[in-house]
Parts: sequence; structure tokens; C-alpha cells
Amino acid sequence: MQIRPRRNRKSAAIRDLVQENHLSVNDLLYPMFLMRDVNANQPIKSMPGQSRLGIEPLSQKMEACLKLGIKAFAIFPVIEDYFKDSYGSYSYASDNYYLETLSTLKKRFPEACLMTDVALDPYSSDGHDGIVVEGEIVNDPTLEVLAKMSIAQAQAGADIIGPSDMMDGRVGFIRDALDEAGFQNVSIMAYTAKYASAFYGPFRDALDSTPRFGDKKTYQMNPANSREALLEAQLDEIEGADMLMVKPALAYLDIISLLKQNSVLPISAYNVSGEYAMLHAAAQNGWLDLEKTMMESLLSIKRAGADIILSYFAPEAAAVLTR
Repeated sequence: MQIRPRRNRKSAAIRDLVQENHLSVNDLLYPMFLMRDVNANQPIKSMPGQSRLGIEPLSQKMEACLKLGIKAFAIFPVIEDYFKDSYGSYSYASDNYYLETLSTLKKRFPEACLMTDVALDPYSSDGHDGIVVEGEIVNDPTLEVLAKMSIAQAQAGADIIGPSDMMDGRVGFIRDALDEAGFQNVSIMAYTAKYASAFYGPFRDALDSTPRFGDKKTYQMNPANSREALLEAQLDEIEGADMLMVKPALAYLDIISLLKQNSVLPISAYNVSGEYAMLHAAAQNGWLDLEKTMMESLLSIKRAGADIILSYFAPEAAAVLTR
């Protein structure tokens, strides 16, 4: 045999020389859960190792992550029920603790990149990503609220706005609103292909954002569809998105690859709560090695084409990568 692929695998040194994809700390974006109580530290049972944090413990965790080389953080607010209404009006209120915390974090860690979440579900008494009228999630009236929310977050110091709502036309509407308000330099990471997935359960536990009725299938994508992701990507590009996201990641590696092949924009992938939780559950039962499966999973997302990986594994992965 003249062609023997195993020659390129015969030693660690050669394997390193010919390795096609490399995972880096620079690829990682760490999602965190914020509470109003400044000293709160509530472990999330369905997400081992993750907690709902007040600004003080969250700041400590951010500082530790920065020392590991993680520079980007997605902050998700836990909103108490008495702040919620049908229109998500607390999302842009002047006394919103989330906005106040973002401003403080940006002052404490000016070198950090802060990404925010733009959707109504944390603030809505209905638990949906849009305004509900007679049982229907209405699109265009929701855009007005999303724009107000985006401007408020930009004023608070957000570097990247993350519209996760999947309303039609929201990227263009938000881009125009930000530009008109003088925030031309605030980026938009569009949740381009956000699927109506069963892997979001632990996240909804963390934020108490489960819909009060029905499901999200009229606005989140059908898991059976791939060409539809190309349409969403095309629209988000035209409307002014700076980065495109696929969510979830592991069950949608083909979609990550598809967008990578068909867009010149950076592609991000959200390694979601259910993907995180199932590895922990298997490891706790002694069925899998957590560190090895964590790193293999993240590398698979990178190999599929993701430039940015949002993952709750970020601190642990960074520790491995910087050994």
C-alpha cells in the first residue's frame, strides 16, 4: 500500500502538525444568569456548576474568567414575576436592575465584551418572546418593544445585542433604531436559526421563562428544516446583522456548516443548557468522562464551522486549553 493514512497519526507530534481544527479560548463566549439581589448565589439544579448570581459573585466569576482568557459574556436576567406584564415594559424601564448592572459591569471590566438578550420572554407575564393578543404572538407590535429594549441596553454599555425572539424583520428594525439613537457601533448577533428545540429546558428553569400557554413553534424554527435557515440568514444579513447564530449547537452541526458555507459573516453556535446538562448527568452516573466529552463536543462545534461558541462549559474548557 502506497497510501497509508495512519502515517499521519503515528505520534502526538505528527498528529499536532496535521490537525485541521483548533479550539481556542478566543472562541468562547460565556452565558451567565443575573439576579437582582446583589449577593445572590443560587445553584441551578438542572445545570450543575451554574448559578443565578447577583452582581458581586457574578463580578468575581467574570474576573476569574478574564484571567483564563475569556473576554466575552452573555448576561441573562432573572426577572421576578411582579416586574412582568403583557408588554415587557420593565425591559426598558429606567430602574431596570439588569440595565443598571450592565452599566456597572462595563465600568468594572471595560476590557470585557458584554452581550445582552433581546426578547420579551424574561419580562412577559405570558412567557413568550413577543406580545400576545388573543392567544397569538403578534409580530410587528413586538418590534417596537424590542427596539426600545435594544436602545436601553446599548445605553447601559452593551457591546453586542442578541435578538433571540425570532420575530420577522427584527434585525433591521433594531439596526435602524440603534443607528438613529447614535449607537452605530453596537453589534447585532442575530439568533438566525433558533430552533423550537427540546434542549432548552434547564435554561427555562434558570430564568423561569417557560411559556404560560402553548409553545414557541409559530416563531422558532422547525427542527426538520435546513433550507429555511438559509432564508433566515439571508434576511438577517440584508437587515444588518454582524454575526449569525445557530441554536442549539450539537443537534444542528449540519446547520452550522450550512451557514458557514453560505455566509461571509462570523457564525456563532449556542451550546445550550440541555446539551450541557446531559453530559453532566452522564458523567455523574460514571458513564462518560466529563472533561473529554466536553472538549470533544466543543471541538465538533468548531469543526462544523462555528467562529464563536456560547457555552456554559467556557470556564472549564478555558482551564483545559490554558494548562
